[in-house]
Amino acid sequence: MKKPDRHNEIEINYFTSGSITYLFQGSKVIIPENSFSLFWGLVPHQIVHFTKSAPYYVCTIPLTQFLEWKLPSFFVDRILKGQVVIEDSEEHSTYDKFLFENWVKDLAEDYPTEATLYEMRARLLRLTSRLSPLKKDERLQIKIDEISKVEQIALYIAQNFMKPIKITDIGREIGLHPDYANVIFKKAFDTTINDYIIQERIMHSQRKLITINDKIADIAFDCGFHSINRFNAAFRKLNN
Repeated sequence: MKKPDRHNEIEINYFTSGSITYLFQGSKVIIPENSFSLFWGLVPHQIVHFTKSAPYYVCTIPLTQFLEWKLPSFFVDRILKGQVVIEDSEEHSTYDKFLFENWVKDLAEDYPTEATLYEMRARLLRLTSRLSPLKKDERLQIKIDEISKVEQIALYIAQNFMKPIKITDIGREIGLHPDYANVIFKKAFDTTINDYIIQERIMHSQRKLITINDKIADIAFDCGFHSINRFNAAFRKLNN
């Protein structure tokens, strides 16, 4: 990778052969072969070395979806504070390869996503059962008070986009002037805060439209839109 990548999703990697070395804000993290790993993609990350050219699997889960799964708080805390969680286990390697192969196949064939989402959540729950809460002296990649303002903005939106939030609300919460908050956010994501909020609402509505049978108007209101016309216009703009 020529430059660091960042995206407001949880990224899962599975490597069948060879290792990958990531650079996370100055710290190198080696992910070995036959391992299942995940991290918050909003933390700038860059592949700087790999040992083999074998294919590997990458899955991204929208942060809002990840938070909806209500996984154990100590696990969510690890991820949102920048830790790269790696499970290097021969016992689960064959199982993980089977899961990823099926997820890729299901999504390629437009198979209903509900089963895939259930399997992803179940896999993460199994992972959390083998982790323990952080000890007081165990250092995270990023301390909570060191998370950048851009990351704080994205996290606040992910937790509150279904409410009627404004840039002034975000600025007050993060401790920045609203105009400056918008400037640094657009520099990082190439979109304004308002447009990003709308994108989050539309992506959330897409997941609901696929997985439940509620009326479209009800889904629109549940996702933070205050009129069906605004929802239709935004949906049409983002999805053609």
